[in-house]
Amino acid sequence: MSLLIQLTLSFALLSILAVGGGTAVLPEMQSLLAHQFGIDHTQFVHIYSFGQLAPGPNMLMVLVIGYQLAGLIGAGVVLLSFFLPSSILCFYVGRLWNRFGESPWRRAVQNALEPISLGLMASGVYAVGKASIVSGITAALALVSFYLILKTKINPVWVILGSGGFGALLMTYLK
Repeated sequence: MSLLIQLTLSFALLSILAVGGGTAVLPEMQSLLAHQFGIDHTQFVHIYSFGQLAPGPNMLMVLVIGYQLAGLIGAGVVLLSFFLPSSILCFYVGRLWNRFGESPWRRAVQNALEPISLGLMASGVYAVGKASIVSGITAALALVSFYLILKTKINPVWVILGSGGFGALLMTYLK
């Protein structure tokens, strides 16, 4: 099977599975990229970090993955494969969803999906954290970053850039 077809099928499936947002499929994406496409955990974390810095949705990181695996065409294929299926699904499910109005059934489904989505997002955080937090220094940076984003109004981009710079300095001088 050609690489572009593999990318299309893989990212279309991830798109449909992304209940709760793209972060929900990070563990599956990381596993898929490692086993089928040779992108290791460190590369994945770097790509994810880059996606956090880019304007727009953090899942634009799929552009970088597609580009790394198959150039510009790969970037376009992966972008469309990841965003188009779920967008189409959301459009039609949203239209159907609105027909149920204030139905008790609708509220029950929403109540069930909320913790599932939260759990999927938490597993995404765990997958990225497991590959990123490799020492006391990286654990401290993660905790400080978490605190700053949670308790202050600072833009996460500044936290990412500051943590990256501070981490680079520490790693350089503590080797």
